[in-house]
Amino acid sequence: MTEDAEPGSLVRRRRELASLYATVKSLTALGELDEVLQSIVHHAHDLIGTDFTYLSLVGTDGRLSARASEGTISAEFLAAAIPATVGLGGRVLASRSPHWVRDYATSTLIEHDPNFDRLVVTEDLVALLGVPLVIRGEAVGALFAADRSERSFQADEIALLNAFADHAAVALDNARLYEASRTALRELRGAYRKIERAQAIHEALTGVVLGGGTPGDVTQLLADQLGGSVTLLDRAGTTPVHRDSASGPCPSPSESDLAGAVEAARRSGRCTTSPGAGGTTRSVAAIQAGDSYLGALAWSRKSGDGVPDDTDLRTLERATHILGLLILKERAVAEASERLSGELLTELMVASPGISPAQRARTRARDIDADRLDLVLVAVSPAVSSTDLSRHLHDIAREKSGLAGEHLGRATMILPGADDERTVTEVHSRLRRTLGVPLVVVGERAIDQDWARAFALAGRCGAVMRALGHTDTGATTRRYALYAMVFDPDRAGELDRFLDASIGSLLDYDRRRGTDLVETLTAYYGNQANVAATARALHVHVNTLLKRLDRAGSVLGADWRHENDLELRLGLRLHQLRTLDGPA
Repeated sequence: MTEDAEPGSLVRRRRELASLYATVKSLTALGELDEVLQSIVHHAHDLIGTDFTYLSLVGTDGRLSARASEGTISAEFLAAAIPATVGLGGRVLASRSPHWVRDYATSTLIEHDPNFDRLVVTEDLVALLGVPLVIRGEAVGALFAADRSERSFQADEIALLNAFADHAAVALDNARLYEASRTALRELRGAYRKIERAQAIHEALTGVVLGGGTPGDVTQLLADQLGGSVTLLDRAGTTPVHRDSASGPCPSPSESDLAGAVEAARRSGRCTTSPGAGGTTRSVAAIQAGDSYLGALAWSRKSGDGVPDDTDLRTLERATHILGLLILKERAVAEASERLSGELLTELMVASPGISPAQRARTRARDIDADRLDLVLVAVSPAVSSTDLSRHLHDIAREKSGLAGEHLGRATMILPGADDERTVTEVHSRLRRTLGVPLVVVGERAIDQDWARAFALAGRCGAVMRALGHTDTGATTRRYALYAMVFDPDRAGELDRFLDASIGSLLDYDRRRGTDLVETLTAYYGNQANVAATARALHVHVNTLLKRLDRAGSVLGADWRHENDLELRLGLRLHQLRTLDGPA
């Protein structure tokens, strides 16, 4: 019997089996999920012959939405998503069995969704058959066949669509497993690449250290490898090093902006990430050596670059360990250099004037020409210890081929001098900028390598400057030549003669009578000859002060307030400066 002579039911059965076979072949291809589902819907549509066929899955939001379709159907209908508990799909999913309706719009067997009902009318959907997609006992979606006219669905149609749904469930499960394995493989490859990258950066950092690199070199390497910008902060929170990657710089974070992030990193002991200024994200890691805080490392990049990778953050943390070793090494070298510089400076001071061949050889070994060391500077600040001042002077001395150290309790430096006044001013400005506190820097030229005398003059002059109220300046002793008789021991005789001529009678009277006429007149002129203000300054009654002034008049003469007034004022001031404890 030929195919044409075969009964229609047999022909249809063969077509159904052929379609199922083609569907199974599409499953074994293990293509993309959407491709497999579309193939199933396509074969089901051809075989059942309804106006349109579609397959819907339950999403993570608990709503049912179409994933594949065949036949004339609008995009609006396919884009719809309804709760998985309503409509014909809700019944199919709840019972995990096929259901159908002759006329969807008028059916009372289902719970209607107003929005979906509106689309049903627009699409002219009437009859609808739905069968479940079940994976390991869980209904994950449904396969639908729809007609635009009323009709009943026969048992063989329902069984056929149900068979397609079973294949669709298998396809869905296999595709998901396949996609999961591909995702896991991608993640594994990505993790391996991250490990390789982290290892390469670590080896590069190690190479920098072994090659004698500096913290600046490490910072630049990190910027190049991580992208964005990397900033190295010291213990004080200042920014000695800032490096940008070749891909483009990020706004340099200010020291105040980083203060809170640094503190958080110090407390946690781990890298912290937070929003930065100018649309950036920054990660900060503290540099620690045991209990000692050495600084911090800040990595800034554009916020649009995404969440920082954990591997990169761990790389930043490992870099702080390397930087800690480099900083400790540099500190040890610097301290040794400072110690040697201070020892040499003290030797020259003690042995001056002159220099021995051995001392000359030691200075030459440090690339310092002892014959050009002719400017002595002394720095004093009430807010900073002499030891800390000496450390900052050492940095300057190293740049200018000089020596620095702490001598007789004072921060001291000896430099080659060309323009003494300019050099002293520059040193003061640099220290003032670095330390942020008032200080006095005094310079004196050493004649014939007599550094000790220059040191003494500079120290005495500094005390006089502070007594005069000049507490934040840098100058040579020449600028204060008017007071040289006070701070220059070689001119002590000149000062004695001037004081004897100007206020000698007052000094003699005070010695013999045990009075305080010199102190009284000093306060009187210091308060611009205002009697009331002077009495308050001396803590005496006005009448008592007037009696003292009359007594001074009897010693100096009746016209003492007018005759030689300038000489008297100057004598009192020089005597006051001479009696200071500071000059030594």
